[in-house]
Amino acid sequence: MPPGPAGGREREILTAIVETFIASGEPVGSRTIARSSREGLSAATIRNVMADLTDAGFLEQPHTSAGRVPTPEAYRYYVEQLSGEAHLSRENESIIQDTLTGVADVQEFMERTSHVLSLISHSVGVTIATSGPRNALEHVYFSRLGDQKVLAVVVTRSGVVRDRVLRLDIPQADLDLAARYLNENFRGWTMEDMRAELARRLESERSEYDRLMKSLEQLYKQGALAGSEGTESVFVEGAANLLTGEEDRLRLQDLLRTLEEKEKVVKLLSAYLDTRQEAVRVVIGLDEALPASSLQNFVLIGAPARVGGEVVGSLAVIGPTRLDYQHTMSAVSYITRLFDKLLNESE
Repeated sequence: MPPGPAGGREREILTAIVETFIASGEPVGSRTIARSSREGLSAATIRNVMADLTDAGFLEQPHTSAGRVPTPEAYRYYVEQLSGEAHLSRENESIIQDTLTGVADVQEFMERTSHVLSLISHSVGVTIATSGPRNALEHVYFSRLGDQKVLAVVVTRSGVVRDRVLRLDIPQADLDLAARYLNENFRGWTMEDMRAELARRLESERSEYDRLMKSLEQLYKQGALAGSEGTESVFVEGAANLLTGEEDRLRLQDLLRTLEEKEKVVKLLSAYLDTRQEAVRVVIGLDEALPASSLQNFVLIGAPARVGGEVVGSLAVIGPTRLDYQHTMSAVSYITRLFDKLLNESE
């Protein structure tokens, strides 16, 4: 990144250009900035400063326009100058609280968070719920409902109850045997560790406990023990917010392909969000985490999510560089605080 603008006048003009472009999406001309200049600067003076900022790598000029647009370096400089003192509007606070209040399950909280982030940022909301002690098994129960239907109920240590109706034809006696085996052998295990160990036992102990293992295998394959597939649950919402024109559709192909693959989303957030830090992080240009992609024109604003000091996931907004940074940073920060408060209260 090049050094920042040398003087106060350059900083003021660069900030005005960035904020004007974020608001309008149109290249910014000197006359537009002159009309809002607090110093009453002339359009000619501003044109000279804009030329210097262009030479310094903060602005570029589309060949079809006389105006200028910010470069990624300009956005990075702009974000560094933000005070972090802005607050969400009461309307957005209400939207967030109405969406999240009353949720006691980390998975559901993350799913709703991806929705509300996309709603208020007009970009893509991305969340990841990781496994941990709160996702550990407390009790499992299976009940035959009728022909080829089984109710699977899983209770976690955090008190979350998940139920699922499966299409299986297993006698109740075998269901009771399977539940007893799981409760005696796996109470206190995270769902992911239990599923991995169960998969191993299905192979190594099949001959010794053939009938029991056959029932467990059917329950396992039908998702009776699913907390999440793998160690993270990924929730993505709002990709349609970014599809506003044909040019956008072409430019967004890489991002959309990335968001379709869970492991790439996990890699993206893991690369940029340090779980040891609590502050909201802004990353402009996402090629570093996925070098083969073309995500240099996108920004990630995110933070780790904690409950009582334990990291239970990550949340972020991914969007174009022309994003309302202050507003989005405030929303992410507000949700992380609310996350800790609400889920601690639910325990």
